[in-house]
Formats: sequence, C-alpha cells, structure tokens
Amino acid sequence: MRLLVTGGAGFIGCALVRQLLEEESSAVVINVDKLTYAGNLESLESVSRSPQYYFERADICDSSAIHQLFHRYEPNAVIHLASETHVDRSIDGPSAFMQTNILGTYTLLETAREYIAGTRSSLKERFRFLHVSTDEVFGSLGPIGSFSETTRYAPNSPYAASKASADHLVRAWHSTYGLPVLITNCSNNFGPFQFPEKLVPLMILNALEEKPLPVYGDGQNVRDWLYVEDHCRAVRRVLATGKVGESYNIGARNERTNLELVRELCRILDELQPRQNGRSYQDLIHFVQDRPGHDRRYAIDPTRVTEELGWAPLETFKSALLKTVKWYLANLPWCERVRDGSYQGERLGVLQ
Repeated sequence: MRLLVTGGAGFIGCALVRQLLEEESSAVVINVDKLTYAGNLESLESVSRSPQYYFERADICDSSAIHQLFHRYEPNAVIHLASETHVDRSIDGPSAFMQTNILGTYTLLETAREYIAGTRSSLKERFRFLHVSTDEVFGSLGPIGSFSETTRYAPNSPYAASKASADHLVRAWHSTYGLPVLITNCSNNFGPFQFPEKLVPLMILNALEEKPLPVYGDGQNVRDWLYVEDHCRAVRRVLATGKVGESYNIGARNERTNLELVRELCRILDELQPRQNGRSYQDLIHFVQDRPGHDRRYAIDPTRVTEELGWAPLETFKSALLKTVKWYLANLPWCERVRDGSYQGERLGVLQ
C-alpha cells in the first residue's frame, strides 16, 4: 500500500506516519507537508530513515506540484490531514484557513480525480481518498446529546467553516465524479508532539514555567477528548474497511469541561513534579476573556465506527493524559526547539 499523507509533519499527521511505518510492514508513506509553523520533521525522527518513507515539501494549493507527486509515487490512497487547525488563529487571521482548507482540498480532489481517470482499472478499484475533518463542523451542542454522522452542519468559527466547506467538497466529488472518498470527523486530539499553542501542552508548559494558566470565560465549555494514537488507529481502520462515500465520527466519549481538564493536568503535575513552594499548580489558573463564537459543548457519538468497523480506543482518558504529561516532562528540549519565538504561549483569538 502506497499512502500519500498530506500534513504528515503536523501533530496528528506525524503520529499517523509513525504508526503506519512501525505497525504496517507493507506501508510505503509519502509525507507531503508545507512545513508551516506547526509542522515539525523532528517529530518523525524515529522513522525518517526508513526505506519506506519519503518526504516532499509542497503546498497542497500548488496544483502543479501535487500533480507531479501523484504521478511520481502512484499512491493507492490519500489520507488528507493538511490544514490550518487552530480556532484562535482562524479568528485572528482567517485568510490562510480559506486558502489551505478549502482551495487546498479542492486541488487535491481534482488531482486525485484526474489521476485515477488515467490509471489502470485495478488501481481505480482500490484507490481511496480519506479526508480527516473535525467535530467542529457541527457547531455547538446543548447540555445533552452528541454529534452523529447525520447531524446538521452549523460551523461557528472561520476554522470550522473552512473544514465544513472541505467536507462538502469531498462529498460533491464523490457524488458528481465518483471519486472513492471517506470522511472522518474527530473530537479534540491530545498527546505527545502537539504544538504548544494547544490547550493541553500550553497548560503543561505554562505550569512548569510558573506562568498563569489562561482559561477562557468561565471554563465550562465542554470538549470530547481523544488520544492521538487511538485516533490514528481509527483512521487506519476506516481506510481499510470503511464504506466508500460514508463518514465516520471518531471519539472516545471523554467529555470534560476545560476547567476540569486543566485541574486534572494540575493534579498530575502536582504528583509528578511538585512546585518548589509546595502549593498546587491550580493556584495558577487564570480566567481570561472568552473568545468570539466559542462553542459551548462538543460530544461525539462513535457508534458507527465502533459497531460497523470494530474500532475502540486502547487508552482511557486517565491513562492517556498521564502518558501525555510524562512525555512532555521527558521532552522539554523538544518543546523549546518548537517554540521559535513567534509564539509565546499567549491565548490567541481574543479580539481587541
């Protein structure tokens, strides 16, 4: 299986690339990444010398470059992860999100359509285009219920709107041109190698540096948390056995308010690396102005992917969070190298 993975130097992408090369002996992985601020090839050091791994620096909006890569490597499948992902950044600067997430997805779809039209019939039958999306396309939930694959789209941020647009393009290319597509919509990911602007690593690193732990609003916004390694296993299962044209929600039923999550991180740090002053890291929690359009609650119903495809997370929320904190404590030099000065740990997306 020759897999073209877009965004393979990003957080989820590098976890998927590592997993594919470490666990699937027949996988050949072509990592296509523009290497924006959040892309980091150091996260792939453990597999970078594999003869089954190739890296190509390219922008998915560059149709000529993408066309050449398809015909050079002749992939059996595309796993499309490349995107601008941070909601706060989409509020501060939405243009890049429109370009990469919408135009980039269109470019990939058109290239894939032209590619399989000119290939042998056996490849056409096996080819898959798997688009990795987010639960944020569904908008905000009330206090009960969860997102299913039939939930109406109602994006509330520029990021969510750009991903919803990409989802619709993928479905349209299947319905109109017969492109064999699959879509996954996942809940909030966390785990090792995540860029420090995201909530979990931001809180860990700020706590260790005795900085305030900034929590939006009243801290009662609920997110459904998913360990990145479990997410990657689900993506691989969907690619292998998912039904063409269908979407699959991926989540682990780990709902927590943001405040609960931050407090749990503080409790773990209190145990693993106590503060010199003997006080809890929870003393550093600091409530800040809420961001515009902040969805109140997300929750994923993963019934389809669990019952139809047999996927289930291997980690509990507690075990995954503990693993994550331990990884950051053991890899602080990696975090320092990633923070190149352009991002200083502030909460983005709060309009002035």
